[in-house]
Amino acid sequence: MNLFSVGFRTLFYKESLRFWKVATQTIAAPVVTAMLYLLIFGHVLDGRVEMLDGVSYTAFLIPGLVMMSVLQNSFANSSSSLIQSKITGNLVFILLPPLSHAEILSAYVGAAILRGVVVGFGVFVITAWFAHLSFVAPLWILVFAFLGAAILGTMGVIAGIWAEKFDQLAAFQNFLIMPATFLAGVFYSIQKLPPFWLAVSHFNPFFYMIDGFRYGFFGKSDVSPWTSLAIVSVFFVVLAAIAINMLKRGYKLRH
Repeated sequence: MNLFSVGFRTLFYKESLRFWKVATQTIAAPVVTAMLYLLIFGHVLDGRVEMLDGVSYTAFLIPGLVMMSVLQNSFANSSSSLIQSKITGNLVFILLPPLSHAEILSAYVGAAILRGVVVGFGVFVITAWFAHLSFVAPLWILVFAFLGAAILGTMGVIAGIWAEKFDQLAAFQNFLIMPATFLAGVFYSIQKLPPFWLAVSHFNPFFYMIDGFRYGFFGKSDVSPWTSLAIVSVFFVVLAAIAINMLKRGYKLRH
């Protein structure tokens, strides 16, 4: 795979331009949504709830909202692009050029990462005014942000290939992505949960993405960041292998 090939660069540019042309919808709207979450939950619970020792609830909430925005928008970018291409019939122009399956996947995921990170940065810039945030381990912040965006971008490719209409894609997002994200510790520490739900949370890979990302700010987390990194990395490799296999087989693409 040549990540500097004309085909890869063209597809990546096309996917990036696609969301940038409607930035009000794809970037500004998610930032406003995250801002509303912060205003509501932060106002109601700040001073009443403490999730991490010495960290206000508003400060605790901000990294979770940033990472949630990164994940959801990375998924939305790749999944919506593929389903639109399938429905309009222009997917053939992606499949016909001499692009390897890895190049196709990398271009879609790369653009998804770009959108996720841009939205996440926008959420951080807007919300950081409401609480004092430290940067104990900035490298962990970057690692989990980019790796989380890559995972959700890959999941978006899988969902976009699998879905045949927008209803199916919406079901994938509403019944899998949204619950997994909201139940991953965005708004709370899983240590505050009853034993059963605490155990269940450890089977949610989204939890490790958010927990590792939050560790980069406060140096505190529910599990070791190295454990989170190992689990998230394996999850990404598995998803990437599934996506490559679907592209090679032409699953729901070549008909």
